Amino acid sequence: MVELNRFAYLNYVVTALSVVVISVVFYVSLFGVFSDSYLRVGMLFVGGLLIVLNSLSRTGGLADRGLLLAAAAALFLAVYQYFRAAEEIESGLYFLSQTDIWMGILGLIAVIELTRRSVGLVMALVAGVLLAYGAFGHLAPGFLRHAGVSSEELMTVLWYSFDGVFGRPMSTVVSTILIFIVFGALLELLAIDQVLVRLALAATGRMRSGPAAAATVASGLFGTISGSAVANVVGTGVITIPLIKKRGFSPRFAGAVESAASSGGQITPPIMGAVAFIMADVTAMPYLTICLAAAVPALLYYCGLFVAISSAARNMDLVEEQRPKISFNWRELTQMGIFVLSLAGIVVTMVGGSSPAYAGFVGVALAAVFGFAIRPDLLMNGMAWLKFIQSAGLISAQLVVIVGAVGIVIGVLNLTGVGLRFATLLSSLADDQLILSLILMAVACLLLGMGMPTVPAYLIIVLVMGPSLQKLGVPIIHTHMFVLYFGVLSAITPPVALAAFAAAPIAGAGPMATAVEASRLALPGFVIPFAFVYQPALLLGTGYDMGASAQSILFVLLATILISRACYPRRDKIYMVPVGLGLAAALIFFGPIISWVAVVAALGLMVFDRLELTTKNQTS
Repeated sequence: MVELNRFAYLNYVVTALSVVVISVVFYVSLFGVFSDSYLRVGMLFVGGLLIVLNSLSRTGGLADRGLLLAAAAALFLAVYQYFRAAEEIESGLYFLSQTDIWMGILGLIAVIELTRRSVGLVMALVAGVLLAYGAFGHLAPGFLRHAGVSSEELMTVLWYSFDGVFGRPMSTVVSTILIFIVFGALLELLAIDQVLVRLALAATGRMRSGPAAAATVASGLFGTISGSAVANVVGTGVITIPLIKKRGFSPRFAGAVESAASSGGQITPPIMGAVAFIMADVTAMPYLTICLAAAVPALLYYCGLFVAISSAARNMDLVEEQRPKISFNWRELTQMGIFVLSLAGIVVTMVGGSSPAYAGFVGVALAAVFGFAIRPDLLMNGMAWLKFIQSAGLISAQLVVIVGAVGIVIGVLNLTGVGLRFATLLSSLADDQLILSLILMAVACLLLGMGMPTVPAYLIIVLVMGPSLQKLGVPIIHTHMFVLYFGVLSAITPPVALAAFAAAPIAGAGPMATAVEASRLALPGFVIPFAFVYQPALLLGTGYDMGASAQSILFVLLATILISRACYPRRDKIYMVPVGLGLAAALIFFGPIISWVAVVAALGLMVFDRLELTTKNQTS
């Protein structure tokens, strides 16, 4: 929430604009899109103003305030120029003048600057470099050189059409996703996120890993409705990280657990960090098919975290604790029920054939009606309402501006064809070897996704890298899930690990050490996407029978457990690292006969290890 200071009047304007954004979101969710131009362009303008005004109240430098005002003026002029010729633009009968071109350039620069204000330099640099490439790429060396794009053509695509800034990502966000941003902010207003943390602590209290396991559960639950891994870290980490440290884990490990678990929320249905709806739109597949396909891999990811955390706790000789005395009053139990009811309402509404936006509205309505029924005190809490309104408005504004920058990237890639050329280069480097292509693609996805939120990371990566996988015969949904996983995991992968860097200050640990530890914890998550390709029946609802799916799930589950245990082996069993990793590879990559042999070996290894550990504990 913006502090009330000498810029107090800005606080009122930010609140008013946030109310406008929320009102438009509700209208669109109930009645549909009233006008593509006014909705997309208008929301970008209002979102840009929100970011400018919020930043003005926080900055003290005269030069910085001048830059913000210049960005606001540039955005205003560009939007005004767009609407001045909106009818002719939509009919395709409009030819750009020099004034139109310059106004369009100002609009693009404003979007890039506001993106920098929203999510930092990385995404802004990506959009800025691609914009420069579109204008001057005909001078680039080698395969990067394109045939040349005129300034009129560039501005037509990027600003004065629905192919650039105001393209499909913008449409999906303003018509579908923003209602879920409001939904998440409402759950925070109702303090349901805090109840979820307490529930996780109660459920995992007797486990050796205690609060570390609780953090995994809480972050996974909260991540289902959170649109950002970093926001998830900040929201739940302030509670869970001190508890993990108190249990005896190192600060580095505490931050790593929270960042790895929070990142996993972005691959967990039903919302998947808002990517589920965009993926459904891009792949032309039903939303519920996306959720069904994502369910098992997400469970396997969290299973791997649980095993790794438990193995680390065992090596520290931590004993199981007495279950903490955490009791829930009727109100808290009802809040848990409201969370479940709201998510169920969203899914049931979509199963009934309604749009995702309307389903999101149903979820908001259910949470609001029942939430305020048990917390009527919140209805008169002005500060809580102010926080809710501004939080929903500002997060929505940032997302709209970010996908505007993504639109610049997508527009330039489509205009120049560099994405397809990049895919062709990768294919030639790998010489049509699937595993080598996948490794190169995984590395490229991690590099492209570093420093970006989930939505833009997914969109940019799938546009650049997706064609490569599909050329090798990988089904479209498996391609998109592969890309999504590595885009999400870039949030904990050094050197630009946003989620780990957010957790490190809370934990009092070094950012890079936290990122390395988080990558170690989440190592199975780096392998599971490869299983999508070599065990395609792992993704439910993609055309494979239940027998094949059950077999794939068994293989990948055992592989996940072996990899997690290999990451934190017993001190006297270091040699089990190559054995476990070798069996995991056999389970996933070498066909059903070898995989079944590996199943027998893996189960035998686990039984032997358990018996040996039990005998050792009894003799000691």
